Amino acid sequence: MTDTPKWRRRKEARPSDICTAALQVFAEKGFAGARIEEIARRAGLSKGGVYLYFPTKEALFRAVVRDAVAPNIEAIRQSVLATPLPFADLVRMLLPQVAAIITTVPLGAVLKMVVGESRNFPELAKVWHDDVVLKAVGILSGAIEQAQARGEVRPGDPRIHAFSLIGPMLLGVLWRETFTPVGAAEVDLPTIARQHADTVLEGLLTAENKG
Repeated sequence: MTDTPKWRRRKEARPSDICTAALQVFAEKGFAGARIEEIARRAGLSKGGVYLYFPTKEALFRAVVRDAVAPNIEAIRQSVLATPLPFADLVRMLLPQVAAIITTVPLGAVLKMVVGESRNFPELAKVWHDDVVLKAVGILSGAIEQAQARGEVRPGDPRIHAFSLIGPMLLGVLWRETFTPVGAAEVDLPTIARQHADTVLEGLLTAENKG
């Protein structure tokens, strides 16, 4: 037989199973409130089984970001690299793509956790910055810099322009996670993405590229 034995495939899948369970528990309970026992139970393992792969909760969080979040950032990077679209069309494609990812994976809850608990657990902020924020801003900044070179985007710091693209999306995510559960009006992230794309492009594009 050439197939990998079932027990070996199962063993190799365990880190992924643990990360999937941890993402759910972190999203529901926060970092301080997450218990390894619950993560283990959802992953179908003992508490010792989790520690066999991840010696600390911080190490598990790093793995969650690497396995559940970073691939989405990489998918966005590949989309940007692969498209020959003008900058305006790229933005109109990219922001709804980000909204779709956020609404299908509990990234918003994890972001809220990082913001709320990073003072007590600074490692959370460092991991999120290094593996998520820095890469996402870098992707957008690079695309903006290239568009500036083509004359599509007005002069200015590409990183600051990237913040202007990301900001309303982050506010929408935090609103959904913080205020909607206590009765505030819902915000529709895909609608924010589409409307904000049109609004921000009015300020970013050079006159000859508007319209």
